[in-house]
Amino acid sequence: MKQLFHLSQISKKAIIVTSCFFLFPSSLLSAQAQTKGDLQQEVTLLAQATTSENTSKADLKAPSAKNLATYTLEFNRSPIVGNRMRLRGVYSEGRLAFTRPRGWKLDRGRVQALIRFQHSPSLYANRSNLTVLLNGISVGSVPLNRKESQVGQVLFNIPPKLLQDYNELTLVAQQNNTLECSDPSSPDLWTEILPDSKLIFNYERQPILLNFSRYPYPFFDEFGLETNQIAYLQPSQVDQSWLTAAARLQAALGRIADFRPIQTSVVSDVANAKANDRLVIIGTPNEQPTLNTWKNLPLKVVSNQILDRDNNPVPDETGVLIITKAEKSGVPVLIATGNSAKAVEKATQFLSQPDLRKMGTGQVVFVDTLKEPSTPGLRQWPRYLPEQNSFKLGDIKTQVNGEPFSDVTVRGIGAPPVEIDFHALPDDRFLRGSSMNLVYSYGPQVNPRTSAIEVLLDGVFIGGARLDSEAGETRKNLKVNLPENLIKPNSKLQVFLRMNPREPFDKQNCLQPPDQQLTGTVHSDTSFDLKREISTQLPDLNLLKFGFPFAAPQDLSQTAIVVPQTPSKTDVLTLLAFSERLGRLSQADAVKLNVYTPDALPTQARKNDHLVGIGTREDFPFPEVFNSTGFNLSQAYSRSSANAVVQTPQDTQGMIKQIISPWNSDRVVLALTSQTETGLERVRQVLNQDPWFFQLKKDTVLISSDQKDPVSYDADAYQLQFFQSASNTRRLENTTILSKASRFLQENWLLLPVGIFSVSLILYGILQLYIKRLTADKK
Repeated sequence: MKQLFHLSQISKKAIIVTSCFFLFPSSLLSAQAQTKGDLQQEVTLLAQATTSENTSKADLKAPSAKNLATYTLEFNRSPIVGNRMRLRGVYSEGRLAFTRPRGWKLDRGRVQALIRFQHSPSLYANRSNLTVLLNGISVGSVPLNRKESQVGQVLFNIPPKLLQDYNELTLVAQQNNTLECSDPSSPDLWTEILPDSKLIFNYERQPILLNFSRYPYPFFDEFGLETNQIAYLQPSQVDQSWLTAAARLQAALGRIADFRPIQTSVVSDVANAKANDRLVIIGTPNEQPTLNTWKNLPLKVVSNQILDRDNNPVPDETGVLIITKAEKSGVPVLIATGNSAKAVEKATQFLSQPDLRKMGTGQVVFVDTLKEPSTPGLRQWPRYLPEQNSFKLGDIKTQVNGEPFSDVTVRGIGAPPVEIDFHALPDDRFLRGSSMNLVYSYGPQVNPRTSAIEVLLDGVFIGGARLDSEAGETRKNLKVNLPENLIKPNSKLQVFLRMNPREPFDKQNCLQPPDQQLTGTVHSDTSFDLKREISTQLPDLNLLKFGFPFAAPQDLSQTAIVVPQTPSKTDVLTLLAFSERLGRLSQADAVKLNVYTPDALPTQARKNDHLVGIGTREDFPFPEVFNSTGFNLSQAYSRSSANAVVQTPQDTQGMIKQIISPWNSDRVVLALTSQTETGLERVRQVLNQDPWFFQLKKDTVLISSDQKDPVSYDADAYQLQFFQSASNTRRLENTTILSKASRFLQENWLLLPVGIFSVSLILYGILQLYIKRLTADKK
């Protein structure tokens, strides 16, 4: 039977992807409110109980208990729902996935699903119902018997024992509009799940175990439904060593978080940390004086010296990691310390290396020796296409879990597509002739007249073939040309197996032909042959969306961030936001990002690294940026361009600008700046929020907001204005002379007819001279 939302069986990948959007309410529009008339007619039904018009709203609340907390997860945070989830046909399924946070204990609590719905007035009530399942187990059902499409709602009690780390809620609609046989294609067969449906959790918070074997928990919960909150304790003096250590740790957390949000803050005192914060303390006891007075530390701190269990000072080259709790608030605290700046750096670097941090256990870890992994190549990007031009599908790692792509089998009439992350490297330029040799199989009993395989690239059809064998095929090949102008760093290939059964719908006997025997497989030995070269033009903020060029190589070793000599709190938060963003956009075995102040910036780093400057115009570390051509903040509260100079005494906009480095034409300088602290805060917020960050383009963007405290997920929170004003550009390429000439003609094709006309005139003149000479010789 045809299913509208036909998804594969519950899998970690599907649940993680859907959970991503649960964590990003900004990616969806809010649900539209129902009319007052509908609200007055609503009835709350309790699943598997007698319907009552007098059911009170108290049924929606959890049992009263002092130690129980309540969390509500609304359906409109999922892209599957958006503004609606419509179930069509005789049988239809819709699925939502969510996770169970590590810190929740549900044994004494209660889990409920409040489902609000509307359905077609044509449904036959005795033969139509809505069933809810959790992880494949039914938790209740309700008849679809509302009149005139009135809004109904039903409350399902879910046994807490059914919940796992990864969960899938399935809504099944069985719909009929006649007493005998319903046509599955009838438009009258529909039920709509309203976006303000919700899951209600009443839970008890579990005690937090202080053990590095569970790291990154409790500082980051990959199963969390709420935003993870990290608070850094500001040291007595913010110097280069602390800035570098904090930036590297934040980049490592960004890699762990991936799509999940992190809210970062800086506090001046341990007491200022909020109840949901996870406090991070970086620095020696001299830099963090609070360590000297901390009473419940597992190690002693005497006279700014950390002592081991034998009361001897820890060696200066040994990093120390401690997990503890704040004395009064009980907030979990991560301490990366040591008796020297080198030891602190070693401690934070231990946490940034995925394989090494798995070695940690207990409440204290001493990092004696630490070998940094080698720097990967400039074009070794794990989440993108392999560097080689010829490779197999199994060489591509999946976006979610990082595992190599394996054979994928789909079933049924409405089989979902097989999706392949076909991410080109940011500096790739594709040429004609790239192809894909698709290896696929399909089973017997498909209808060869109506079944086909289709290949789409970013939704554009690029190839296909009929499934023309009644006996099925094993490992059949299909060559598909890959259009050079469609492949991008965020491209996605989709392979659809459109499989239809041979038997049509039997309306006389009301029999829907079976479809689960219809199977198709895409094999991992599908091969690709690409024609490409290295060629890209800078500056381009569109490439920043993929981390280029700052994430090349992926350990960030060729990127240097420079902050003012005395950075403000906003400067530090912007630094952490950009470091986190680079972490999300890269994947490597280490983080080698460096942070400097203007006086400490080495000449070699200035010449050889990509530079990122942070600060307001008055304290900006690279004043050369404001002397560049195009749109700029030329003077205090003044703006200039090639055509005008204006005064803006109330300038609260932020600016992100990229230029070619004045010290190396193969490097760029990225400016995160503004006239005021308010404008720089706008820059930080855009870096933190995916819906805004992934809009960046051209070489300059101005960020403004009409709201004093804008809500990040509000579609009108920020206004972005883009400029392409850089006169000094640089093309980074490794191509042949013929390829350069071809690219030049493609980009300047108007010159081609002019050139042909000019060459024709020259040839015509030469011929005329030759003819005149021949005529003169004859005379």
